[in-house]
Amino acid sequence: MAAHRKPRQSPLSGHTARAAVTLALAGAATATGFEGIGHAEPRLTPAQVKAKVDQLYQEAEAATQKYDGAKDQADAAQRRLRSLQDQTARRQEQLNSARDALGATAAAQYRAGGIDPAWQLVLSSDPDRYLDDAAFAERAGDRQAAEVARVRGQLREIEQLRGAARVVLTGLRSRQAELKRQKTTVDAELGEARRLLSGLTPEQRATVTTDGTGRASRSAADGRDPLTPSSAAAPDSRAAAAVAYAYSKLGSPYVWGATGPDAFDCSGLAQAAYRSAGVSIPRTTYAQINAGRRVSRSELQPGDLVFFYSGISHVGIYIGNGLMIHAPNPSAPVRVAPVDEMPFAGATRVA
Repeated sequence: MAAHRKPRQSPLSGHTARAAVTLALAGAATATGFEGIGHAEPRLTPAQVKAKVDQLYQEAEAATQKYDGAKDQADAAQRRLRSLQDQTARRQEQLNSARDALGATAAAQYRAGGIDPAWQLVLSSDPDRYLDDAAFAERAGDRQAAEVARVRGQLREIEQLRGAARVVLTGLRSRQAELKRQKTTVDAELGEARRLLSGLTPEQRATVTTDGTGRASRSAADGRDPLTPSSAAAPDSRAAAAVAYAYSKLGSPYVWGATGPDAFDCSGLAQAAYRSAGVSIPRTTYAQINAGRRVSRSELQPGDLVFFYSGISHVGIYIGNGLMIHAPNPSAPVRVAPVDEMPFAGATRVA
């Protein structure tokens, strides 16, 4: 007779299991609640927001200068590529004409037949005239050979032009990729800055987006009105013209990558100001600092370019009395500001 065994009971059954599930769910909810609290983003003070936004703007400015440099190179490569393509097209037209001429000559020779010159002399009714004609034909053959050599030279030139165009095109694509990378960086940093500023009240935002003293938009340290051109003399008429242009652009919006006439980034404003004075300077701050003679801070005169940060990523136009005009960042238009509001890196008097 088979032995009957009692069925094994589950360690949790009935109300015991229900109680365990209830406790587990309660524990999970509690843990989730604490986890949410533990990972909540701390609210930044206006001072902390200002510090973070300033850092983001500085990083975006550095990326903007790299973007401007890559764009300058891409534009130059594009112009060079168009020039090579135009040269290639002209050479191709010349080659086609030369080939047509050779083809016509070859067809005429074919139609005339290939009779041996000795037999032509024997059969000729006028041997003297034949000899004259033969001499002419020989000279024509020499000219034809020279034409063939010229066509071969044109072929080589076209191939060289096409090779140069391929090299330029490769460089252009590389610079376009760099443009895309830098644009992504700038967009991300400016987007984060906008996000941080949107969490402030209008009053707090106004404090964060100025230098905190009001000197940049109201008055100079010595009480003079910074919106009136400085009485300090510029070293020459070109510097004076650049300063006058900068004054005329006060209030213009900051747009990264812009060189005017209605919007600017920092180096774009400097370039446009000197362009208005008939002077060509490079596009980026890294190159602009070498566009003239370096001067010390104590030697500054109106029209000098003043540079900031260790990476030389920002530039302004000195106007005298310790002030400059610059395009600060997307939160502020072109304006007058104290030179000492940013870490000074050097100055250049444009040659």
